[in-house]
Amino acid sequence: MSGTLRLMASQLVLVEEIAEGVRPQPLARKKLVRRETADRSQRYRRGFQAAFVLLNAAIGIQFYGFVRYCESSGTSHFVARPAGVEGWLPIAGLMNWKAFLLTGSMPSVHPAGMVLFGVFAVICLLFRKAFCSWLCPVGTLSEYFWKLGRKLLGRNLIAPRWIDIPLRGLKYLLLGFFVNAVWTMSADEIASFMRSPYGLIADVKMLNFFRDLSQTAAIVLFVLAMLSLLVQNFWCRYLCPYGAFLGIISLVSPARIRRNPQTCIDCAKCAKACPAALKVDKLLQVRSAECTGCLECVAVCPAEGALQLSLPARRRLPPWALAAGIAVIFFGGVGYAKLTHRWSGSVPRQVYLELVPEANAASHPMPGDLER
Repeated sequence: MSGTLRLMASQLVLVEEIAEGVRPQPLARKKLVRRETADRSQRYRRGFQAAFVLLNAAIGIQFYGFVRYCESSGTSHFVARPAGVEGWLPIAGLMNWKAFLLTGSMPSVHPAGMVLFGVFAVICLLFRKAFCSWLCPVGTLSEYFWKLGRKLLGRNLIAPRWIDIPLRGLKYLLLGFFVNAVWTMSADEIASFMRSPYGLIADVKMLNFFRDLSQTAAIVLFVLAMLSLLVQNFWCRYLCPYGAFLGIISLVSPARIRRNPQTCIDCAKCAKACPAALKVDKLLQVRSAECTGCLECVAVCPAEGALQLSLPARRRLPPWALAAGIAVIFFGGVGYAKLTHRWSGSVPRQVYLELVPEANAASHPMPGDLER
């Protein structure tokens, strides 16, 4: 199985490289017609990043308060469990989506995780892998790490192609491992896992991983942080299976970065600005699964009409429309789930009061409250 996954990952990356359709650069230097309007895409994007970081911080603080309430056996000030924390459980979201497609029934455990998984997938289906560069807190942290590294060291390291391609395949291998595990589970097995003590408090287990960080885990996180300073988007580019999944979905997105060779002056600023190290200056359109729709290449382009995010038939998609689309899908999806009572799970509070204090134990008996 591992050999097949390695082959699939390698082929996907190589096909992606070939599919880019690199075009030769014109030899003649063309006259620059400067853009008349200022590009505001990075203002919009940084605003989204900041808002989503603050949202996740607020959810994290509330969730920590909920866990502390449960650890006190309900004697401290009550703090409600925020369903949004399930956005950090993408595997649970994927499992619930499979169960939902097989049974047609909304899960009672971690439904918000399923909703968010679907919302982020739709965003990437329509607007490239925009979740990674506009909303993902890990992506935001990774971006500011490599920018800090460039400021401190003067540059970032660029892996040679013969190393870069196999390393990019790692995230597809990890994705293949998780997809295969979920694929082999039946709807009953998924429901049983979700209702098990581990499945019920998977979010608490995640929190405790950071609260009780082991020496090995601390070393791994430190190494990842250092690599993120040196290499642009190290985690996102090489190791994130969630990003790999969303990147595959984005391959069929109608929105793409398109270059007009007639107005392009071949300055290569777009390629230098691209965090994914794509050869934007040599392409007519960017099809790569690595493109996150960050619009940094468009923001630095000095030529009027040379580079833009557009829909089929070269219908330009302005940055404000991209930002509005992401906001509408996110708030619309979450709002609909809340209004139709598909956002919060139906796990009784008493179950959490029994399980959370023992979250680090290997196993627990199933609480009777859940069966009622």
